[in-house]
Amino acid sequence: MLRLWRRVKFVFNIRKSIPFMIRFFQSKEVSNQKKWMSILFLFAYILFPWDIIPDFLLFFGIVDDVAIFTYIMQLMVKMAPESLKEEYRLEEE
Repeated sequence: MLRLWRRVKFVFNIRKSIPFMIRFFQSKEVSNQKKWMSILFLFAYILFPWDIIPDFLLFFGIVDDVAIFTYIMQLMVKMAPESLKEEYRLEEE
């Protein structure tokens, strides 16, 4: 549960998550297959038109979007090399 909370905080801390994503895609330690899989998940998240909870319900509509984005970020953290995890102080589950 503590690790999940750290990941949620990481997603909301844009100053940390955006540079992590940039470094993830620029890293030569991450295979091209992992990079393409991450891109596929991110684009599927952006392009998928249906939500579990509609966005017009303001707070509740955003919760499912944040949950999906957090899940994608967790996958990227699991695929990231140890040096990148250490730099951003991330741990695997």
